[in-house]
Amino acid sequence: MNTTPDTTAKQHSSSPEPDTTAKQHRTSPEPDTTAKPHLDTTTPSPQRDPAVWPTLQAQDAPALIDFLVDTVGFRRTAVYEDGARVAHAQLDWPEGGGIMLGSYDPDAPGEACGKPGTSGAYVVTDEVDALYARLTEAGVKIVGEIEDKPYGSREFGIADPEGNRWFFGTYRGEPRPGPTP
Repeated sequence: MNTTPDTTAKQHSSSPEPDTTAKQHRTSPEPDTTAKPHLDTTTPSPQRDPAVWPTLQAQDAPALIDFLVDTVGFRRTAVYEDGARVAHAQLDWPEGGGIMLGSYDPDAPGEACGKPGTSGAYVVTDEVDALYARLTEAGVKIVGEIEDKPYGSREFGIADPEGNRWFFGTYRGEPRPGPTP
């Protein structure tokens, strides 16, 4: 994802003037009725404001977004298009957290993430078995069969159409220490 400001892409602004140089898709704050039924989308996420956002770039960002939303179960929160290119997209995971992605531009200076197909992420879900069954049935490439891990997680891995690796499991990380006095 390019961290250099893109003056042609629509950006958040307090200005009431519409920006006609780019197109944005945004979901409403109401519950996403297209969410996959195996995920409980009525329970508020325990992590409302993620502080870490995995980022990736895609050769075909619109197709990758469709795969992650329609097949995997992410929610399309925002997509900023600049012509045929996705300048920025935010996809949220129904159980908390999310990712940011955009179209790959090999000529852009200062790319903040790797080339398409070189990223990976771990996504926490309480519905790992149901998700595994659904993705397997959909023909998604499995790169790690579902299994119980010695650290207490049940998880599996897939490759998306661009080659990025996604691991889904129950491991939420170790408890964090409280604030230091």
